[in-house]
Amino acid sequence: MPLELCRTASEFRAACDRVRASGRRLGLVPTMGALHAGHVALVTEARRRADDAAVTIFVNPTQFGPTEDFAKYPRTLESDLAKCEAAGAALVFAPEAGEMYPAGERTRVRVEGLTAHFCGRSRPGHFEGVTTIVAKLFAVAGACTAVFGRKDYQQLKVIQRMTRDLLLPVEVVGFPTVREPDGLALSSRNAYLSADDRARALVLSRSLGAAVRRFDAGERAAGALRLPVQEALCAVGLAPDYVTLGDSETLEPIGDDAEVGDRALLALAVRVGGARLIDNVVLGEDAAPGASP
Repeated sequence: MPLELCRTASEFRAACDRVRASGRRLGLVPTMGALHAGHVALVTEARRRADDAAVTIFVNPTQFGPTEDFAKYPRTLESDLAKCEAAGAALVFAPEAGEMYPAGERTRVRVEGLTAHFCGRSRPGHFEGVTTIVAKLFAVAGACTAVFGRKDYQQLKVIQRMTRDLLLPVEVVGFPTVREPDGLALSSRNAYLSADDRARALVLSRSLGAAVRRFDAGERAAGALRLPVQEALCAVGLAPDYVTLGDSETLEPIGDDAEVGDRALLALAVRVGGARLIDNVVLGEDAAPGASP
């Protein structure tokens, strides 16, 4: 079946309704485009969990701060469509901004608590933009299974909470971070990296991998798990936005003088050259990414 491109909410809603009317389960992969192998893996997972996969492509203006990279964020619709078709997607929804934010719109969706730390602390308003657009996409798509990457772990938890709280007919599932062979987490923003910056960026996954190995060897002191990651970033001239250890469900930070339990989220954000990169591991659950430092 050829890929169907929808440009309006009414077209996409009707297409999704036809999938369900035929007795087929819909899988949904929301993206901002500039698709890479990580996105393709999400489409593959959506097809595994459902019968037909739909991909949304929309660079959402409300989740970017005034000094962030909205204007230069890569927009590659033609190549994105080719990748969607090659991955077996049935539908693509690629609206213009006015379609998702009608003239005079006043509504935002906000999730408290889970957005207070990690990226939420340094990017005020970001998650309100994320939850608003995802709620709109869920409203248009209807009942489905939505697949999100765990590289944006905080985003995944926030969207799962929003979906439960608003009683939306959507199953939200996370998919493991997709990485390059050397461990670098795939990101559309990797396109901003020079060769030297990309080499430095390997410290993200390698320092997290070292933390996983320390945890698996029995280390439970929070500071002994978190501080070496921060020090590794600084050692190659990177000033992290944050390196935070927190509860993997509530996302509440864990102080350096505390002991961690069986699972904990260790996440970081750092600017490397022109790119703000994020990465994370769930200690007690994820394998160590990348090669040994």
